[in-house]
Amino acid sequence: MYKEDLAYIHNQGFGHLADNAVSVILNAFKESQKTQGLLIDLGCGSGITAAKLLATGYDVIGVDLSADLIAIARQRVPQGKFYLESFFNFPLPFCEAVIAIGECFNYLFDQQNTPENRLKLFQKIHDCLSVDGFFLLDIAEPGRVPNEFFRTYTETNNWVVLMTAREDQNKKQLSRKITTFRKIGELYRREQEVHHLCLLERRELLEQLRTIGFQVEILEGYGSLTFSPGHIGLLARKL
Repeated sequence: MYKEDLAYIHNQGFGHLADNAVSVILNAFKESQKTQGLLIDLGCGSGITAAKLLATGYDVIGVDLSADLIAIARQRVPQGKFYLESFFNFPLPFCEAVIAIGECFNYLFDQQNTPENRLKLFQKIHDCLSVDGFFLLDIAEPGRVPNEFFRTYTETNNWVVLMTAREDQNKKQLSRKITTFRKIGELYRREQEVHHLCLLERRELLEQLRTIGFQVEILEGYGSLTFSPGHIGLLARKL
């Protein structure tokens, strides 16, 4: 759920995906000759993408289910509009673009994340977009975890994060066990979260988006960042 310590650490050390997505978003706006307008940031996290887009003159509305990430976003961008809510329930206004950066449609801590609700949301996104508006997202698909098990850690002067990931190929699910140690005063506070993700098939998503009326391009990365195996981006344009 990205509670206080993990939200802090994610914002401090793992914002590269959101950061690199900005160039893709700005290029997509340039191609559609849209120099201003509203963008909806689903799963906006700590507001990294929103801050940069607002600085270039676009309006941004961010939606996220983590109260601690939303708190950081509001502190980073006081003039921004951020909502603590499931984006499956959020009423989408007319806009030029919708983005969902960071495997947002995979996470299962949002109980609204079902195949039926995802399809309904894709339709809502299409309906709220202007002509030649775009929908940018990235997803985790089967094969996201090499050899079905992966372990890593990151250490700084103020925090340490340990992560183990396991993939169940039969159930098409992934579990990430994340243990954090954050320095508070002279001591370190230990917390742990387990994130469960459903792994989505690109073929099914492509078919759904194209049937709705999107023209879809598969992305192998954002800007200078190349995705790892089992991680892909989709840039869908409303025709």
